[in-house]
Amino acid sequence: MKEEMGNKKEESSVAESEYGEPAQYDPTFNGPIRKRGCTDIICCVLFMLVILGYMVVGILAWLYGPVSVVFYYNILKCAASLNVIAATLNGLQCPTTQVCVQQCPNTFWGLSVTDYLPGVKPANVFNQSLCLPTINLENTNLVCSLPSKLSFLNVFSLFGYFIINASIDITNGFNARDIGVKIFEDFASSWQWVIAALVIAMVVSFLFLLLLRFIAPVIVWVLILGVLAVGAYGIYHCWWEYDNYNKLNASISTVGFTTNFGVYLQVKETWLAFLIIISVVEAILLLTLIFLRTRIFIAIALIQESSKAISHMMSTLFYPIITFILLLVCVAYWGITALYLATSGTQVYNVVALNSTQGTCGQIMGNVTCDPQTFNSSDYPGCPSARCVFIMYNTQGLWQRNMFNLQIYNVVAFLWCINFVLALGQCTLAGAFASYYWAFSKPSDIPTFPLSQAFIRTLRYHVGSLAFGALILTLVQLVRIILEYLDHKTRAAQNPCARFLFCCLKCCFWCLEKFIKFLNRNAYIMIAVYGKNFCVSAKNAFLLLMRNIVRVVVLDKITDLLLFFGKLLVVGGVGVLAFFFFSGRIILPGSSFRPQMLHYYWMPIIVVIVGAYLIAHGFFSVYNMCVDTLFLCFLEDLERHDGSVQKPYYMSKNLMKILNKKNQGPKKGKDKN
Repeated sequence: MKEEMGNKKEESSVAESEYGEPAQYDPTFNGPIRKRGCTDIICCVLFMLVILGYMVVGILAWLYGPVSVVFYYNILKCAASLNVIAATLNGLQCPTTQVCVQQCPNTFWGLSVTDYLPGVKPANVFNQSLCLPTINLENTNLVCSLPSKLSFLNVFSLFGYFIINASIDITNGFNARDIGVKIFEDFASSWQWVIAALVIAMVVSFLFLLLLRFIAPVIVWVLILGVLAVGAYGIYHCWWEYDNYNKLNASISTVGFTTNFGVYLQVKETWLAFLIIISVVEAILLLTLIFLRTRIFIAIALIQESSKAISHMMSTLFYPIITFILLLVCVAYWGITALYLATSGTQVYNVVALNSTQGTCGQIMGNVTCDPQTFNSSDYPGCPSARCVFIMYNTQGLWQRNMFNLQIYNVVAFLWCINFVLALGQCTLAGAFASYYWAFSKPSDIPTFPLSQAFIRTLRYHVGSLAFGALILTLVQLVRIILEYLDHKTRAAQNPCARFLFCCLKCCFWCLEKFIKFLNRNAYIMIAVYGKNFCVSAKNAFLLLMRNIVRVVVLDKITDLLLFFGKLLVVGGVGVLAFFFFSGRIILPGSSFRPQMLHYYWMPIIVVIVGAYLIAHGFFSVYNMCVDTLFLCFLEDLERHDGSVQKPYYMSKNLMKILNKKNQGPKKGKDKN
């Protein structure tokens, strides 16, 4: 017996040494460290230099790349071949025929059904200045004809200029301008109600988070029992199907191999396999529920405590607005810079013959430069179709030769800025929620303006650490983008082995990105609390979580289940309400709005659903950050304190009750800060 106990102690000590020693009691610690220094200064300086360089690139792109032409293209092909890195490397141009024009069109038109009738000349339908220089509408052999089969819309415009070549079903009575005007009229007559629906989504999200303080146990247990009930019904249904096909003697041996997988649902072996799988999963869930019930109670208590923390710091619920604005600025700056870079450099114009069969037009090889402002076709009397057309942008010069590198720099800086903004939000919220947990007497010990203090503290001391974590994530995302680009470029020449290799690589780096996001998130929490650099914080957070891995898994899954239900409740409830209202099934008395005024009632419904999801995601992301922060603080509290007078617990009485712990006496010898 003594030898067995000795072996258990040795195994315990080995486990502790493998994942680090538990945190030690610090009598001076009572919340986020106030006296701290700057961390990861080198990375901070590097990030600042990148931002300054990004600003210089944007200014130079604006000076050297005025967007003086408009590109007309097939937007469906652009969407089908969408790839961030590919589009950037190609100067944001789509793989379709493009035409440059001197000024934006001031008319809006499309082809009608009559334009496809025999005998209609292209010159009577199209504008010569908007066609390729090689096409002369007066004598072209091309004709407009209705396709015999349904085809995709070929849209040759940007900013509302459409030239449509579609099937009878789409072109019959429809016009792009009419659709656009009708949608605009629908929004003009319903925008007040769309905003009202989004306000309802915000109120429902807000109330749901606050009510979790009281209803979280009920919701969690209802969801858990609901999952078990679904599994039980699945077992019953599989047994019923198996019994029926067993009586009919329907076996897989009578079917053999077939590509019609529906046939396999009509044999008893399939339902027997389903029965075994669902029964095993159900048994695992039941055993997990029995043996991990205490940890489930802890997770529920932390969720309730998170709701209580948010009720004391409601300003945290609106912090996602700041994050959204910063992200919008980053995206807008990246898009504008990329567009100006794509059009930078001087424009090269050459003399081109629109019809090489006329006169001496065959002698014009298209290698003579010209100026479109001073060009006169009379200089080529033997070729009346000679024109001065745009060929390309000048690639000579230091700026033009490095255009590829600048586009890469634009993408890298954009990703780094995006990840930094997200990291800033996570660290700020973590600092605010940590100040709540480490307040011994709540809410009297909670500092004034905790969110503002955490935001200022993060910007003052930890820009370098946030930039470090964001840089690591950016590098992984760049590898994923490059893999997608290579896969897209070589897909036609790939064999099954190469496709399998690319699939494995993309899957591995996707998993790596998820892991780094998880590690960064917990590292930012430790940075907000203790003020150490990124590497030390990431290491401490990882070891702390590994010492409590079962609690981590239980809390993570329960939180995900609860937040998924919350999003479903908000988005589904508001979406159903919007459907009944905009479809005319609900009519408000005294309102001047009538659903009959709408041309397409589904458009405001879609806007409401998307907006409700974004609002719910913003609210619940704050709540999820609160749960994660309080969980790490709770684990630190368990390791640092033992409930004695000298080392009392900071956790709530509910958590202490679940763990059968209690403070032995009032807290003494510590000032309330």
